[in-house]
Amino acid sequence: MIEDTETIDEFLARCSADVEEAVRKAAAAEILPRFRRLAAHEVDQKSGPHDLVTDADRLAELRLTEDLGALLPGSVVVGEEAVHADPATYAAIQGDAPVWIVDPVDGTRQFVHGDDGFCTLVALAHRGAVLASWTYAAARDQLATAVRGQGAFLDGERLIAGPPAPGRDLVVATSHPDYTTDEQKRALHALWTDGFAPRACGSAGLEYLAVARGELDAVAFSWEAAWDHAAGLLLVEEAGGAHLTRTGEPFRVTGGNALPFTAARDAATAHRVAELLRTAV
Repeated sequence: MIEDTETIDEFLARCSADVEEAVRKAAAAEILPRFRRLAAHEVDQKSGPHDLVTDADRLAELRLTEDLGALLPGSVVVGEEAVHADPATYAAIQGDAPVWIVDPVDGTRQFVHGDDGFCTLVALAHRGAVLASWTYAAARDQLATAVRGQGAFLDGERLIAGPPAPGRDLVVATSHPDYTTDEQKRALHALWTDGFAPRACGSAGLEYLAVARGELDAVAFSWEAAWDHAAGLLLVEEAGGAHLTRTGEPFRVTGGNALPFTAARDAATAHRVAELLRTAV
């Protein structure tokens, strides 16, 4: 709970461990017990066969909404499943209240198929700025955290992305074609060129973690749902990376971005990818 005269930065210094505990408890109670044990009636489609939701998504989000809201009275929660039920709730990201941005199971398709490449994403933002993030890969028991200005960490170890090794192709994880417009397809197709090795992306949160760890050079995504990007973008920034939209501006979690956009392990790589995305359209 935030004190009357306490700033959000002071709240984070005091309560980051409580947020971590809330994330771990939600995964332990609602996600892991259903991993590789989902019944058919526990899985539904939203917009189509590539957009799945499970009981684990819904119940974990409900638990996180209650627990995170209790930690920071006056805050609001913008969660993927709540926004699906009521799209108007997404507007809270642009409001004056602190906002928890939650994706209870990022990589639901992988979760449904019994692949451990999924995670829970939580970010705390205020007036459009992401201040802290938690990326928890429950099946791998890995937790990555970031606080603005204080660095990025994986299980307590500092993350430094660093520049790519010279002389090799840049590996870039890209959006699935089902989630792109024709214009975005043309932009992303520009990455199939000399010096680049694009591949399909998995869980966005885990792809961002791979960039922050220096295991992946960049991502290039064509959608801007804040729950997929807020936590990972801060993680990449705090590991020394950068993110840019197609027009060369930093990505904004409040929306209105020129898509596709990129996040990369260093600024030079981000500019290189963004230039390709821009000139292809």
